[in-house]
Amino acid sequence: MSTVGSTASSDSLYSQYALPNATSKNASTGGMGQADFLRLMTVQMKNQDPLNPLKGAEFLGQLAQFSTVQGIENMQQAMGAMATVMENDQSLRAAALVGHDALVDVDKVQLGSGVGASGEIVANRAGPVQLEIADASGSVVRRLNVDAKGAGATKFTWDGKDDSGNAVPAGQFTFRATAGSGKDTEALAVRLAARIDSVSIEPQGLVLNLAGLGGYPLSSVRRIG
Repeated sequence: MSTVGSTASSDSLYSQYALPNATSKNASTGGMGQADFLRLMTVQMKNQDPLNPLKGAEFLGQLAQFSTVQGIENMQQAMGAMATVMENDQSLRAAALVGHDALVDVDKVQLGSGVGASGEIVANRAGPVQLEIADASGSVVRRLNVDAKGAGATKFTWDGKDDSGNAVPAGQFTFRATAGSGKDTEALAVRLAARIDSVSIEPQGLVLNLAGLGGYPLSSVRRIG
């Protein structure tokens, strides 16, 4: 006689005992549910061969299998509830960031007329660093010299004016930082600071909406001040 366990599959038991009012598969999960498992065991006990009854070890093995399946389902439900709680908690924490300044890895920004920007340059070593600010056409409107005290972040501030001291018109501006000269010139990463206007909850996670920069995932933010 077939049993539920290592000697027979659940599909063979369904076909052997032909349970009334039961489908062969759980519609929502594609497999047996707990109720189906228990009904199978009950029908199996009723229809076992009197001359060759189900052994105690086999019955205990089936009970252990059912307990394992039930435990996995309970654990999945608990993990889903925990994930929901953590997501809600993260959303509440992110909402508290509105109004703060965030520093992100970006070299372009949309600015109004005469509106400046600030941020930092990631220097590789101590020494002078050149920062060029170009408009949408690629023309350099301002050159700044920044002295890096060592490897790491070096702050800069641009007042929104060109090299002649005139306020630049509104538009998109690109920030390019370099160190060295000639063949030894190397490009450096630029991070811009912007105010966090709002926080969006997207399918991919939390997104910070930064003034003048747009939306950036929380993972791309390097520092919040």
